[in-house]
Amino acid sequence: MKRYHVTTFGCQMNEHDSERMKGMLESIGYAEAPDADGADLILFNTCSIREAADSKFLAHLGHAKRRKRERPDVVIGVGGCWAQSVKDEVFRKFPFVDVAFGPGQVHKLAEFLTSDSLSAQGFFEFEGFTGDLPEKRAREFQGWVQISVGCNMACSYCIVPSTRGRDVGRPLETLVADVERMAAEGVSEVTLLGQNVNAYGRDLARRGFPRANFADLLHAIDAIEGIRRIRYTSPHPQDMKEDVIRAHAELPALCEHVHLPLQSGSSAVLKRMRRTYSRERYLDRVALLREHVPDVALTTDIIVGFPGETDDDFEQTLSLCEEVAYDGAFTFVYSPRRHTEAAEFEDQVPHEVKVERMERLVEVIQRNARERAQRFVGRTLEVLVEGPSRTDPTRLRGRSRHNKVVNFTGLAQPGEYVQVEIESATSQTLMGEESLLSRVGA
Repeated sequence: MKRYHVTTFGCQMNEHDSERMKGMLESIGYAEAPDADGADLILFNTCSIREAADSKFLAHLGHAKRRKRERPDVVIGVGGCWAQSVKDEVFRKFPFVDVAFGPGQVHKLAEFLTSDSLSAQGFFEFEGFTGDLPEKRAREFQGWVQISVGCNMACSYCIVPSTRGRDVGRPLETLVADVERMAAEGVSEVTLLGQNVNAYGRDLARRGFPRANFADLLHAIDAIEGIRRIRYTSPHPQDMKEDVIRAHAELPALCEHVHLPLQSGSSAVLKRMRRTYSRERYLDRVALLREHVPDVALTTDIIVGFPGETDDDFEQTLSLCEEVAYDGAFTFVYSPRRHTEAAEFEDQVPHEVKVERMERLVEVIQRNARERAQRFVGRTLEVLVEGPSRTDPTRLRGRSRHNKVVNFTGLAQPGEYVQVEIESATSQTLMGEESLLSRVGA
């Protein structure tokens, strides 16, 4: 039996796509190898959003080249956004790569592997959703659900529209059937994925499918027996409409966590980013969320040092972060990405200024996150157990509905929902002890 190894870079959509690659490969007779050195097929699912992911991938690709030199029969495949972004030069720059494909051509990998082709091939035109392929889930009780692919936004720093194309949604009835199947297989928590997840449904009627929007989808999935938690990522502030916000207050399965990307607290910078909302509009969405779901956990993405960002612009980002008091944030130093408008902007911010601003931002984010986390101390939270703690194997690790990591002592097994009494908290993690009285009561 031939063996494969997949290395994944980047976002949760890539994690989902890799699970589908694995399921597809096993459906044609491959088995997973624990590392690349023991694989007949070395496969990379790439990201091109962040410079760090590019650098890590190229280092791994160098190792694969050496393996190919030792074993010429090893097949090297490169999929994902990076492959799509360099589709015209991938084989010229990396002649040892056998097959390359974009996010909409994952199924072509199976066709290539089962054909008699002896030449390298690339597949880059969108033909279908990876969500339609078989999957091999990392955890049997948690499932990714691809609801759409692509994005119609034109953010000046983002390469997604050129790598994943325009927004295309999967029909609502297909998604409901997918989640019903998952629930029958033991999945109790699903995460809905899309580049602009809450823009879901705008293209359905034009393509001949019944009309539906993101709130409709949330209601439909909440009604599926066996689904106890619904998460989604990533939404766009422009499309965070009141019906979606109300769904957080009305639907039992929809978790009390929203990841709402900010990128900058300055309306002037947001305009240069082409983010289609202002500082005021963003704060209005935050206020509406907290009005309907007072205990909501808010997380975000922020870019530091975008071209033209002045000291005043950055101070506006800091003040907004103080005002919102996020439960956590992913922060990034801006780096130019190929094929983006912002890469051509002349007013680039010096690196040392970016670093200094990043240090100040991280202090604000972590301080507020630490203070926000204290509200859980003394409470008992429902935790979905994921496995042993990564830092202490004698303890368990899981997540609350607020998407907080919880390390705790207890007797539970992965996939169980347990009540945990929270005893302490850091900016990132809650610590506690399983409530054995609730276990006895159950």
